Amino acid sequence: MKGSCLERNVFPENEKGIIRVRKESVGMRGVTFLLFLVVALLAGVPAWSGEPAYRQGVDIFIETGVDQPDRAPTWYAPMVAKPYSPVFEILATRGTQGRYYPYTYAVTMKDIVKFHGHDCEGLSHAAASAKVAFGILFPDGIIDRSVLWGISGTSPCWSDAIAFLTGARMQYGNLGFFKDKKYGHAIILYREDTGIAVLATWKQGISNIPDEPVVLPGKISWTPQVNMEEVMNLKRVVKKADGKQTPYQVDQMRYYQWKHINDVFNRPLEESYQVKVLDNFKWAEWVDAKKSIPNPHQRTDTRLKNDLYRKRPVSLE
Repeated sequence: MKGSCLERNVFPENEKGIIRVRKESVGMRGVTFLLFLVVALLAGVPAWSGEPAYRQGVDIFIETGVDQPDRAPTWYAPMVAKPYSPVFEILATRGTQGRYYPYTYAVTMKDIVKFHGHDCEGLSHAAASAKVAFGILFPDGIIDRSVLWGISGTSPCWSDAIAFLTGARMQYGNLGFFKDKKYGHAIILYREDTGIAVLATWKQGISNIPDEPVVLPGKISWTPQVNMEEVMNLKRVVKKADGKQTPYQVDQMRYYQWKHINDVFNRPLEESYQVKVLDNFKWAEWVDAKKSIPNPHQRTDTRLKNDLYRKRPVSLE
């Protein structure tokens, strides 16, 4: 990368909702870094995790598919066996002061469930939304957690999924909650090295949160096995926790959620989830400042990810 001119992918959405790709020339590495730093300071961006990204197969060579994803179904993650249950190829750094690994590791819903503490439909919906968004942010399929920021609603299911998949954290200022409550079951993933931000959520037809709008216009063209109106009516009773729900209703709601997620993951995720690239994205315009840390810590564990290698096998240079 040193001394070379980079190209970055930009993914504007056309009038039909199809993502197209164009190439924009970006200056040399140091110039890009300085320009981003200036923009970040002007925009009030609180965290910086490294220099601009690599180009896979050109100036970095990452091997994917070398870690077998855990797709064996179990009682706490039955959906992993479904053909379109999301699998993520994650790129990390070696230790707290290391370079990029030359390989990715695989993450499935089983890993996310263990992090969150239990299986729930929100966890799966958030992960699936992220998977579709990552298709735009990382077209090579390699998810670099060192450059990601995330915004979600306050639901622990959605926020935990985004924290796990992006590596963003409150203490670094790159994990936030939506200012507008109508985005409670949507996410924004922001890639700081390219400056691309993507809003992702479910489509109308699999959404089952009572009295909450779907914030993007897409609708499903298939028929779910579970009637969403029945689910929403049941949730209105059970989630109020006012003593009117019966043990049967509690069990029935869980059954509906289990059946629904397994149904959704039987078909391509793009049939059930939708994304939009956000032009001129500004973090402060979307995030609830009252739920943010005013003086976040500087992240240091990825600062050497692009460090040069030694010229010799043994060298003190």
